[in-house]
Amino acid sequence: MKLVRNKYFQILLIFVISSLLIFFRFNEIPKNLAFDEVEFAKLALSLNKKPYIPYSPLATGHSTFYFYILLFSFKIFGVTNFALRLPSAVFGVFSVAALYLIFKKIFPKNSFLPFLLAVLFLGTRWFFNFTRFSFEATLLIFLELTSLYFLFGKKDRLDNHNLLLSGLFSGLAFNSYTPGRFFAIVPIAYITSRSLTKEKINRKMIFKNLLVFLVPFIITITPLTLYLSTHQDSRVDKLFFWKNHKMTFNQKVGGTIQNIGSVAMMFVYKGDLNGRHNYPGKPAINPLMFFLFIAGIALSLKDFKKPLNIVFMTYLLISVIPSLTIYPWENPNMLRTISVLPPLTYYVGLTVSKLLSIKDFKKIIYLGLAIVVGLSIFYDLRTYFVYQTKVFPSAFETVPDLKDSLKQTNFKYLWKQ
Repeated sequence: MKLVRNKYFQILLIFVISSLLIFFRFNEIPKNLAFDEVEFAKLALSLNKKPYIPYSPLATGHSTFYFYILLFSFKIFGVTNFALRLPSAVFGVFSVAALYLIFKKIFPKNSFLPFLLAVLFLGTRWFFNFTRFSFEATLLIFLELTSLYFLFGKKDRLDNHNLLLSGLFSGLAFNSYTPGRFFAIVPIAYITSRSLTKEKINRKMIFKNLLVFLVPFIITITPLTLYLSTHQDSRVDKLFFWKNHKMTFNQKVGGTIQNIGSVAMMFVYKGDLNGRHNYPGKPAINPLMFFLFIAGIALSLKDFKKPLNIVFMTYLLISVIPSLTIYPWENPNMLRTISVLPPLTYYVGLTVSKLLSIKDFKKIIYLGLAIVVGLSIFYDLRTYFVYQTKVFPSAFETVPDLKDSLKQTNFKYLWKQ
């Protein structure tokens, strides 16, 4: 029993379970490539043997951090589907481990709860789906969670070493998938709230902690920021309707309200219609998780001054804001809102932790929660492997071999195979 409770045994078990699940029939489901994946491969290959650039206009415009990782994968494994999709899968595995380590800090009194929540997070179809093809969603989640892990480094204080590392990974998140540009607000909210909730407010300490966090953050984002200050971000300009001068103010407000409704209903009523992101129209999370999520939000609002509740509410809101500013026909979108999953799992954890505090029925509650988690994972994975796979032939529209796809577009490799 001591071995099962051991932190190192649990983290090893998480790596094993995550790897087995994520890499199960990895090259077969989905079998074909999406057009965007081929474009991502082109972007990555275009970076070879050229000076560093922070942004590329290829594939509708992207910061290049993730694509240098793809290029590295190609150089090791060749220009193959496996090499293209491997980084997403690897960051998926490490994201689950990072979430577990964070919850070990948040829920230290319960040795099983962090493990339970990490496995639940892994088995969530929303997350699991994006680990199996080459979009950079899992990299973003990994960077955000790593930043939070260092931020929560020591319970009693914020030390410079952890703040520096948190700032570094927040900066890398800024250089990743576009929604990551908002993430730094989350650590800043935590740093500020920890100081403001104390009886004596030390403004010098707040300033010092923010400065230590911001220095590596600013250094990391400077190349991309300087580039975007003199060049258009075509991806943002294309989607951000508040920059559309042809729309009236009332139309923009109406579009935002429509987006709020679409994103809210995505969780429980009508999900993403894109077959790559979701089984078209199915709610983003299953009913069991939704109930635990809502109950957790209610519990956090009762003790909202607690820094952890402030930071995860900020994280939740920051994760949905990008989708509220794009054209309504783009919503609901489970890719752009994927950063919702860590705070969502935190709120599930609050509910479960509250239930486990009922000592008289602890064994029954443990058994019930194990059944709930098992049913939730079974429900989501069954939806993925039985139903969502049926829409993959139309959702992933190009031929199954990356080299063939590149040849069809007359794209030339930049090194010999």
